[in-house]
Amino acid sequence: MAGSNSKILTCLMFTGQAEEAMRFYTSLFEDSEILSITRHGADAGDKEGAVMHATFSLKGQLFMCMDSPIEHDFTFTPAISLYVECDTEDEIHRLFEKLSAGGKVLMPLATYPFSKKFAWVEDKYGVSWQLNLVAQ
Repeated sequence: MAGSNSKILTCLMFTGQAEEAMRFYTSLFEDSEILSITRHGADAGDKEGAVMHATFSLKGQLFMCMDSPIEHDFTFTPAISLYVECDTEDEIHRLFEKLSAGGKVLMPLATYPFSKKFAWVEDKYGVSWQLNLVAQ
């Protein structure tokens, strides 16, 4: 992450879907890209080629991710979520549709006392997203 001034980054740990998830996320947001991928070598057994460490950006925000070579009894939780401020109705509707597909809706896309339009979804990888339409 040469040139980055970030000292704290969100790191997402997957169990084999890190690269697929990064490609999916970077396809959804403008100004997004995969910056680096380091893969597990032959010594990782059946995880050879999986993502050991990767960095990517979404709308200029840096993230890290990896595929764990060890199976864990935990996964993502909605207690921590990625909060997205959407600029347009089209953007929030598109993100809601794409991120909830194959996942689940925790709060439907609707008007709430705290927001003109808001949704909370868990995507097909288990990552939780809060989508909020910025007041216009």
